[in-house]
Amino acid sequence: MDVLLEKSQLKNGEVVGISGSKSETNRLLLLQALYPGLIIENASDSDDSIVMRNCLVSNSSIKDVHHAGTAMRFLISYYSSKENEEVVLTGSQRMKERPVDALVNALRALGADITYLEKEGYPPLKIKGKKLRKHKVEIAASISSQYISSLMLIAPSLFHGMEIKLIGPVTSWSYIRMTAQILKFLGTDVHLKEQVLSIPPLNRPAINKFTVESDWSSASYFYSLIALSPLETVLELNSFRNGSLQGDALLSELYRDFGVETTFKKNTAVLKKTHFPHKTHFEYNLNNTPDIAQTIAVTCLGLGVTCKLTGLHTLKIKETDRLTAMQAELEKFGIAVFADEDILCLTNAVEVLPNDKEIETYNDHRMAMAFAPLALKTRLKIRDAEVVTKSYPGFWKDLTNLGVKIEKN
Repeated sequence: MDVLLEKSQLKNGEVVGISGSKSETNRLLLLQALYPGLIIENASDSDDSIVMRNCLVSNSSIKDVHHAGTAMRFLISYYSSKENEEVVLTGSQRMKERPVDALVNALRALGADITYLEKEGYPPLKIKGKKLRKHKVEIAASISSQYISSLMLIAPSLFHGMEIKLIGPVTSWSYIRMTAQILKFLGTDVHLKEQVLSIPPLNRPAINKFTVESDWSSASYFYSLIALSPLETVLELNSFRNGSLQGDALLSELYRDFGVETTFKKNTAVLKKTHFPHKTHFEYNLNNTPDIAQTIAVTCLGLGVTCKLTGLHTLKIKETDRLTAMQAELEKFGIAVFADEDILCLTNAVEVLPNDKEIETYNDHRMAMAFAPLALKTRLKIRDAEVVTKSYPGFWKDLTNLGVKIEKN
């Protein structure tokens, strides 16, 4: 399905309810499998979380995560520690191109029995679950925080817990912090000293219910919409709080640069366009929040400003090579874009965006949603728009309710 977005204007003062955080939900689903009494409220309705849940409850020995990278990485650790259970973890063709060797090597060092079934270092994997008796492990910290979170999540269920030594600079530290905070809520502290995470065992959680906050990564597209709107435009986002566990909550501070002020009222974030940007060029290091890079780049395009975004090396191994994909799609609007292993730069700006550009989504939900706010500036088509269900199934419906004119074909 493609969607045609006509040039539109947002209704003022509308309220949007975004489902629970995919990142929080997937962590909690794994912990729920380890501690079955745990109740999860406001769980994400995303494809990724549905896949994660289905893999955990299915009796099939073949676990297909499709495109869900988080599920793949978390389930590798889970099934490695699930004694006397043998599974095959597989996924889409793109999933088979996303490396997992750093995590597999760490688990093998703990005693896990994991075999590559096709290409060395990549899914699919055959895992024979067993009791992991060793508890000290090292892992490169610069590749993916999901590897580290995957180990952290099974640590409390092991007899001795786990000590994880982080080698090198840490990428996406905010996601590791999220995992640590969730474990703390359940009753086990995570100690960090000299790049060693120490997690003690936990027999029984201290709480039996966890309410998931709405997803800040999904909120980024609404920040972009307000940034591209006229002054005094207001939008409310339900179930968001000040002091979030999610690193992408940085949006409430960062988007002040683009004229968006955030006010928190109980469990609601109120977004308001208060001013236009005071600068024409912006630079951000997004090492801890790479998932909002696409949104920021498109916001800058729509505002007619330039930017330099760094700390993006993990985007090369996402649903697609996001840096290459962003360069190709941004250049369709007549701007010059530079992208390499870590950087995305918009080096010039255009005052009026051309009409009728078609955005390829590369099977990546964030490509579709990041470009959608440009409907406030021009008419455009988003190809394969149903890809948004990976993280935000109700996205197009919510945009329609806000006044964005959408035609599906």
